[in-house]
Amino acid sequence: MTTPTRVATRVRSTGPSDFTELSARIQAMGLMRRRYGYYWTKLALTPIVLAAAIVLFIRVGESWWQLLVAAGFAVLFTQIAFLGHDAAHRQIFASGTWNDWTSLIIADLFIGMSYGWWRHKHTRHHANPNKQGADPDIELPVISFTPEQAARRRNPVTRWLVSHQGAFFFPILLLEGVSLHASGIARVLHRDHVDRRWVEIVFITLRLGGFIALVFIVLSPGLAVAFLAVQLGLFGFYMGASFAPNHKGMPMVPATLKLDFLRRQTLMSRNIRGGPVVDTLMGGLNYQIEHHLFPSMPRPHLRHAAPIVRAYCKRLDIPYTETGLMQSYGIVLRYINRVGLGERDPFDCPLVAQRRAI
Repeated sequence: MTTPTRVATRVRSTGPSDFTELSARIQAMGLMRRRYGYYWTKLALTPIVLAAAIVLFIRVGESWWQLLVAAGFAVLFTQIAFLGHDAAHRQIFASGTWNDWTSLIIADLFIGMSYGWWRHKHTRHHANPNKQGADPDIELPVISFTPEQAARRRNPVTRWLVSHQGAFFFPILLLEGVSLHASGIARVLHRDHVDRRWVEIVFITLRLGGFIALVFIVLSPGLAVAFLAVQLGLFGFYMGASFAPNHKGMPMVPATLKLDFLRRQTLMSRNIRGGPVVDTLMGGLNYQIEHHLFPSMPRPHLRHAAPIVRAYCKRLDIPYTETGLMQSYGIVLRYINRVGLGERDPFDCPLVAQRRAI
């Protein structure tokens, strides 16, 4: 890691040709081609595995072993959500319509969260990662990522929580599952335009209503509540823990900063090392730099693109960040804790000591 320095308000680059050359190289190596066999296998297995999990749940019946089954459902739903993420980024099919419907079915009917809500939010994030006023992922109601956000918490309770937000970050993730469902419901019920509103309403109602009904039919009320609490809590925790290492603790971009596409996506993203195990656990999100540069690249190709992008960035003297999983969590916690305590300028970046030379 380099010594932290302040990010300049404008950064000079060599122009769009930097990314054009890299993109041409990636295309020439066939890393943007579809992986139909890989994805059709996953799409076929998804309902089969989910049906098997439901059968297991019914067979276990009234037993506290169901809390382990709930944990299994949390992992399964997160892995299915990763597949929906791939479809939303046009990684599976050449047809945009096929990808849209695949994402909608997976998100609404299998997971119980609104695809339309997620797409709107995630598209804005990809366009301007970590940019103030543009990236919704750094505008959260319970976590502050800049001193300005921390200063807005004027209530004594919220001020105290923000000053200790590093300690509360992972516990808060236990509520992320509820938040994802609630945000999706609020979106489809809002008066603003929503594509396929009634399809989403029907699918989400079937998924959430049907799953909750099944749980209360099979289990006693107390055990049913415990089952849902474990499933929702671990689902939210797993989702949050998979997305948090990718950008949190990376450079925060002021609204006036101008960057070309290659640097905008690379400087604000962090890769996570770990091999096939981490690849599976994080659904390919551990290759966040490559994913942001090539959102429609199929997940299996990201690991092959990584060394190419890393070498290219080294040649252009562009910082390329990758850490271990536990190390990334440490970076995230230290960052938000220091912001909450008012001890950190968010534009102090551990990756941009070389920016003044660009």
